[in-house]
Order: sequence, then structure tokens, then C-alpha cells
Amino acid sequence: MEKIIFTGPMGAGKTTAIGAISEVPPISTEVRCSDEGKLRKETTTVAMDYGYFTLEDGSRIHLYGSPGQERFDFMWNILTKGGIGLVLLIDNARPDPLADLVLYLDAFKDFIEQTGAVIGITRLDVSNRVMLSDYTDKLLERGQIFPTFEVDVRISNDVKILIHALLAILQS
Repeated sequence: MEKIIFTGPMGAGKTTAIGAISEVPPISTEVRCSDEGKLRKETTTVAMDYGYFTLEDGSRIHLYGSPGQERFDFMWNILTKGGIGLVLLIDNARPDPLADLVLYLDAFKDFIEQTGAVIGITRLDVSNRVMLSDYTDKLLERGQIFPTFEVDVRISNDVKILIHALLAILQS
């Protein structure tokens, strides 16, 4: 089973991204926010999102979205088991998106080293105080090179670009 994990902070677009390309209505564990997260959005993923996508060659890619809140980080290791790669989504409109980038790269470090990752930056149209080049600079500073794209996760082609880029680096 080919399994790709979508991760990132709450509100980065994981559930939306999976919904944009899943061939079936995604399974979601969204619940109403009961903490400070409700200031950003009404619901949050507490276990996972799931959908699937079929490649042109007929291979089915299973898509799993992780919870974004750190208090649900126990799910991160569970979801990555058997995964082939990571799509990290970062919401550029959050207070410190570069810190979010570092947090998730560190949290998924072992998984990324065994597989691979691509990074999708969302909401660059909402906030441009951090530019795409700032993310690549941060990655270079850390000695990491990952394909990094500006994406709108509501647009299926943007999400497909992330998936195809990830599959390309996994095959290299």
C-alpha cells in the first residue's frame, strides 16, 4: 500500500488538500475546537483524515492527514508507519510560520530521513511577510533540501503537484 502523510499546523490545509484530490469523500475526524484553536477555525482533526488518489498508471495512493495540534502528536508516529513520504503544509499567515516549519521537520525527522518530503506553503496571498525564499533559506541553513511550492490546497492541481514532486524524489 502506497501511503503519503499530510502534516502541518492546525489550519494549514491538510483536510482541504486531501478533500481536493480524494476520489471518495474523505474520512475525517474533525471535531469542534474547544481550546484556543477555535480562534483560528471552528473544527480540528483529532485522529486523522483519509482519502485516496489513483495515479495514471493505476497505482492507488492512500492519503492520511495528521492532526495539526501538538497535543495529538501521538498520532504522528502511528500514521507514519508504512508511509512512503511526507507532504508538509505550512500556513504562511500563522504568527511564526518558519518556527512551524522547523517544529514539523524536527518532529518528523526520522520518517523524512527514511522516505522523503515536499513542502507546500499555503496562504501566501494572505500574508507575505515571509516569502517563499525565506523557507528555502531556512532549509539551506538546516542543511535540508526539499521541493517547496506555493499552493492553494483547494485547487486539485496544486495538491497533485505536491504528490508528483514527492513521488519524483522518492524514485531518484
